[in-house]
Amino acid sequence: MSKLNLIPIGTLFDLEKGSLQSSKCTEGKYTFITAAEEWKTHNEYSHECEALIFAAAASGSLGRTHYINDKFITSDLCFILTPKDSKKYPINLKFYHFVFNSLKDEIVKNTKSGTSKESINQSNLRNYEIQYFEINKQNLWIDKLVNTNSIKEDLELELSHGQSLLKQLKQTILQEAIEGKLTAKWRAKNPDIGTAKELLEQIKIEKEKLIKEKKIKASKPLALINEDEIPFNIPQNWEWCRFGTIIESANNGLYKKASFYTDDGIPSLRMYNIQNGEIVYKNIRCVELSFEEFEQYKLITNDLLLNRVNSKELVGKTAIIRENLKKIVYESMNMRIRLINPLMSSYINKYILSAGTKEYFSNISKVASGQVSINQNQVYSLKVPLPPLEEQKEIVTTIEKLFAICDELECEINQNKITVENLMATVLKEAFEQ
Repeated sequence: MSKLNLIPIGTLFDLEKGSLQSSKCTEGKYTFITAAEEWKTHNEYSHECEALIFAAAASGSLGRTHYINDKFITSDLCFILTPKDSKKYPINLKFYHFVFNSLKDEIVKNTKSGTSKESINQSNLRNYEIQYFEINKQNLWIDKLVNTNSIKEDLELELSHGQSLLKQLKQTILQEAIEGKLTAKWRAKNPDIGTAKELLEQIKIEKEKLIKEKKIKASKPLALINEDEIPFNIPQNWEWCRFGTIIESANNGLYKKASFYTDDGIPSLRMYNIQNGEIVYKNIRCVELSFEEFEQYKLITNDLLLNRVNSKELVGKTAIIRENLKKIVYESMNMRIRLINPLMSSYINKYILSAGTKEYFSNISKVASGQVSINQNQVYSLKVPLPPLEEQKEIVTTIEKLFAICDELECEINQNKITVENLMATVLKEAFEQ
């Protein structure tokens, strides 16, 4: 291993602060380099040269380094670095572009100042020492680094494409499931499972009984589903119904401020705790409640928790309560849905994850205070393709088996992404050690 030749950055480079505030940018034909990954344009330029642009005062991008060889102007949150002494310390800027980005975390850690708003001042950056390589080594290694980076970008693109295909595959699985195609062979082998019409009759009888016993309130009559409303065909023993037909009750959550991550009080689930159809039991806030309040907002096994307020892309996401936690409630941005027959919850949870249901909630949601929301009537009006109960169980089992395979493939992709990320570091490490 060669001995490190550490030289202050200020000895190798001239540093100049950028001049343009982003708010004063006027779109034009010249490159405007900011701390962000993507650049903008401006109608004037301040420099025409080869340089490195170092982000010195942008929290999310602190330490990011860009390379430019053109007419450009730079954000006042950046420093412009150009070679200082080309005779004594000749610099290949493309090579040092890789060096600065490889040392980004280390440079930021050792030169930043401030607490609420971190930044790097010129003095700290000038005094920070980095390794200087002889120019012949810089020129030798830049070709290797460029080639490695090209390979890395190609692999990252391929892996991202793989992840995108897996997401599409999951949606295809869900769609095939809710259309009855996923269980067509199973259905042929099990002709005596009954019909969804019979299931709906049982639900109607149970609902009327609960109303008579005053355990639930009678809901408003739901509109019939017209033929032109049906989005796809379903098997003969299935039925289309409104969601409200099978719901016992649907209530918004608790309007009460919860404490941050404390063991005191009763855990209250937020929209954060609904992830990919499941409840994530971490970072749960707690709330102090009376016995009456707890009884009103408690969650039990097979309840569905639906996020009723969120961004347009996320509103309507749902999860199932799989275990009967003795004491747990839910906050106001969520809606608790309890079905007449709790054994249907797993299938309904999968159905709400499907693209068509997401689109329904996105389209009917109302905008308020920068977020969108859905109400009980909109939830009750959702059209549901309902299979017999036994087939619902088979659908859920089949989806979970196929999703498990998809998750294994995604784990492999994520592991490969880490390996690809380490490619540049490995090549640069080799350069540093020679």
